[in-house]
Amino acid sequence: MDIENKARIHWACRRGMRELDISIMPFFEYEYDGLSSEDKQTFVNLLECADPDLFNWLMNHGRPDDDKLFYMVKLIQEKNKNRGPVEI
Repeated sequence: MDIENKARIHWACRRGMRELDISIMPFFEYEYDGLSSEDKQTFVNLLECADPDLFNWLMNHGRPDDDKLFYMVKLIQEKNKNRGPVEI
């Protein structure tokens, strides 16, 4: 997926699982534009992972083997925590 195709990335952020939507959508909306090209690619790579894996990683029930994906999971958690609760 092209890191500049924001409409496609936005669509990929919608997971259909409330817990994932609450974590991923706000991060995309508030943080994506400020990411480096490398971090944008890592975020897109994370979106290509299966929902059960994303859920487990974002809920701290394990971690991805890939260190870049783990970095992105931690970044999403940190930015969302600093932003506070979000309703979707």
